[in-house]
Amino acid sequence: MRTLILLAAVAAVLYAEVFRMQTRKSPSNIARMIKAGTYRDFLAQKHARRAVLASGSQPFLDYYDDFYLGNMSLGTPPQQFTNIVLDTGSSNLWVIDAACKSQACKGYPDSGYTKNQYDSTKSSTWVKDGQRFSIQYGSGSCSGYLGDDTCSFGGLTIKDQKFGLSQTIAEVFGYQPVDGILGLGWPSLAVDKVVPPMQNLLNQLDQPIFTVWMDRVKDHIPMGENAGLITYGALDPVNCDATVTYTPLSSTTYWQFPIDGFAVGSYNAAKKDQVISDTGTSWIGAPSAAIQGVVKATKAQYDFSNELYYVKCTQMEQLPDLVFTISGQQYNVKSVHYVVDLELGNGNCALTFFEMDGGGFNPAWILGDTFIRAWCNVYDIGQKRIGFALAKHKNA
Repeated sequence: MRTLILLAAVAAVLYAEVFRMQTRKSPSNIARMIKAGTYRDFLAQKHARRAVLASGSQPFLDYYDDFYLGNMSLGTPPQQFTNIVLDTGSSNLWVIDAACKSQACKGYPDSGYTKNQYDSTKSSTWVKDGQRFSIQYGSGSCSGYLGDDTCSFGGLTIKDQKFGLSQTIAEVFGYQPVDGILGLGWPSLAVDKVVPPMQNLLNQLDQPIFTVWMDRVKDHIPMGENAGLITYGALDPVNCDATVTYTPLSSTTYWQFPIDGFAVGSYNAAKKDQVISDTGTSWIGAPSAAIQGVVKATKAQYDFSNELYYVKCTQMEQLPDLVFTISGQQYNVKSVHYVVDLELGNGNCALTFFEMDGGGFNPAWILGDTFIRAWCNVYDIGQKRIGFALAKHKNA
């Protein structure tokens, strides 16, 4: 097992109060587990966990495949965290407490990942809040207590950021390259009404926005390589097209907005649905009918062992586009973005979809990294809107 090595994020000031944060992509965890013969056991454990979750929980964070990770530091002197999930689908910042001695907090040996942990006794600026916190994600959980310290990422520094110091984390996190999660969502989504880092940064930025670009490399499975860029306070003129089309948010909890319809091949559903843009979800979460439309259009087969749909890898660039209509504008996602090689064997590649069941109360879609790789997402906090610009790729 090759250990994931994440280089420190390169933060460069473009002009006054505009900052860029380089991100890196971890190895595909599905591919790793399939190759090791452990993925079926993982799925069985996942189903067992779902059986005891409270009703209504949604998989707004998907930890079954890829991660786009960033670097940050906490404390004085700075303690480095290289495996931070940058997540627009949540609003809290947390890291692992050095006092946590469980194997999950250290990282399981067969995962190939060692955790970075925060030691509050080594920071002169740490202030313990004492309030307990607990966060339940769709695919994991953590709990501990709150505190304040200096937080830096992407060349930006917050002197007194309140964050969670986790004393327990879900077993699934122990197998993943996760030192913690940095939530980039709205304050109303934050557990315990903690002010999210982005809101604390707004007065430092030239514009109250951040832009996410995610790269796509189609000819191999990335192993901790450069994977994208987050630009704080500006658009990304290098990796994203200059034309940005905006749509207003329908809710300021998640980055939520409506779509007018979805089409692929002969399938066409001109139906308004609520969706969220979520950098913390690897694939596209979709209603069952839409997934069946994709299956029909691509002639995909179902892999019962690995619980996913697949096509031949030779079709990666030959299948029909996904077409999302948002505020009257069509956004095409080419098959090179929604078909990935997870080393399933027999020349098969996976469709990056999972089924959603909003039940009429939650968003019907999650536009995760599959969509964001095709379209740069511009998160406009000031005007409560989201924008889309065609992403540029050298090898996709």
